[in-house]
This record gives sequence, C-alpha cells and structure tokens, in this order.
Amino acid sequence: MILKPFLRENFIPLPVGFISTVNKEGIRNIAPYSCLMPVLRPLDLICIASAKRRDTLDNIKEMNEFVINMTGIDFADKVVPTAKHTAPEIDEYDYAQIEEKKSRVIKTPGIKGSYAWMECELFKIYEEPTYDLIMGKVVNLEADDKYLKKDGSLDVEKAKPLFNVGDSTGMNFCTVNEIGTHEPFGAMFPDGKDPLSKKYVE
Repeated sequence: MILKPFLRENFIPLPVGFISTVNKEGIRNIAPYSCLMPVLRPLDLICIASAKRRDTLDNIKEMNEFVINMTGIDFADKVVPTAKHTAPEIDEYDYAQIEEKKSRVIKTPGIKGSYAWMECELFKIYEEPTYDLIMGKVVNLEADDKYLKKDGSLDVEKAKPLFNVGDSTGMNFCTVNEIGTHEPFGAMFPDGKDPLSKKYVE
C-alpha cells in the first residue's frame, strides 16, 4: 500500500508529553505534544515542533520556560480537554481537572501524577513559515521513584507511558512493553567502549 507522505505519524508510535506553561499574568496552560524528541545523547536539550498559533508557544516566548510532563495511560482522557482551543484567560489545570506539582528550579508548575518531569528553560526557537521548533534546555529532570527500577531506569511496565499512533481520523492511544533485550551503548563501537560513558557517572 502506498500512502500519502504526511501520514508518516501513522507508523511512528509517538510519546504524548503534556507541556505546562504560564503567561505573565500567571494563568496556567497545558497542551499535549507528540512531536518532541531529545537532541543527541547525552546533551541536555530537547526539541518540540509547534504550530504557530498555540498558547503554549506564546507563553514560552513570553516567559522563557516550560515543563514537559511525561504521563501514563491514565492520562489518555486528558489529551482532548487540554488540546481544545480555549481562550488564553482560561486556566487549563482547572478546566481539565489536573493537579499541579510545584517545580524545583523554574516557576512554571508541572503536573501531579506524571512519572517524569523535565523543567526547561528556552534555549532557542527556529522559526519557519508554518511551524516553529522550540529548543529547551533541561534544567531539572525528575522522576517518581515508584516508576523506577533499582538501577534508576524507567520501569515501563509500571509507568505505562502514554503513546499514540495516528490514523486517518485521529489518535489511537497505546503504551510500550519491554521485550527483555538489552544492548550496551559500547556495542556500537569497534573497541566495545562507550566514549560517553563518563558522562553518566560525573
């Protein structure tokens, strides 16, 4: 089957991250984003693709900070309420019945009940005619201990990260599962050593 190129997200399971922001009046905003990705290992940068007309983008430009909240499948029913176009003066925590979590480094709050939080300061915005790429610098990365394994890595069986796979009419929500296979980063290099290994113990 040959498909239209813009349907590429139908075949890429995408994480659902809820981005929380505030404006200069202190009004809180939440929006779900799936077009987000880390920028190379082990940099502390993360990139978000955003449409031009979003309160989230306006707030980030105004306040230079935001939180990426990673949630489990129990937040699937919060995607549509936070994605709807509501007036900028509407507090979306109240509108979507979501509790806030106080951040440690920045003023913008996170979302209570997430399994991980990335407090970010604006690094740079790359502006294109129809979209912007938001680069954030993660200044505090925090995870709920109850979703971690003994080695500090994410237990996906407990966290049940919220993902979606698109189709021609909308979003199909899903999660991920471990398959019991692990490969060290060093396996990709001729000498079997990860040149970035020291970064993980500094």
